[in-house]
Amino acid sequence: MYRIILLFVFTINTAFAQDLTELEKRNGFKDIKLGISVDSIQITKLKKEFKERDEFAAKLFDVENPAYERIGEVAVKSVELKTYKDLIYEIQVVVDKDIRVMKALESLYGKSEYDMKSEIYFWKTPNLILKFGSHGKHHLELTYISFPIHKMMKDDKEKKVENIAEDF
Repeated sequence: MYRIILLFVFTINTAFAQDLTELEKRNGFKDIKLGISVDSIQITKLKKEFKERDEFAAKLFDVENPAYERIGEVAVKSVELKTYKDLIYEIQVVVDKDIRVMKALESLYGKSEYDMKSEIYFWKTPNLILKFGSHGKHHLELTYISFPIHKMMKDDKEKKVENIAEDF
């Protein structure tokens, strides 16, 4: 009996690990991958330049490509990309509110976690997080965030501090 329970627990844990492996493998939305150059995405339009966290020079792009207008039967309202040094570190996808989106995400990535404070569902791997929540009354928002690019921002900040320290 003990072996059967142990085998069952191992199987369940393996199944959940495989789900997050799929998120890590996909690394973004359709063919828009976190960490790639924004130049590799067709039909992007610079929306604005801004400072991420009031420190890092970043750019916000709209993606206007028919390939991203639908997820199955669900209409996509917008796709936006944030870049740092022209590398995509955040993908925001706004879709029509449809329960099938959440069901599809859970079938791909397993059961999500819920953050009560920000009222979002999320899936997290060592390299990225996918957040899922409401975007107004009639839309849902999926946000993919790259941890390696955020680490690059932090490392660049530390290098700037080191350079200033070396000037003394």
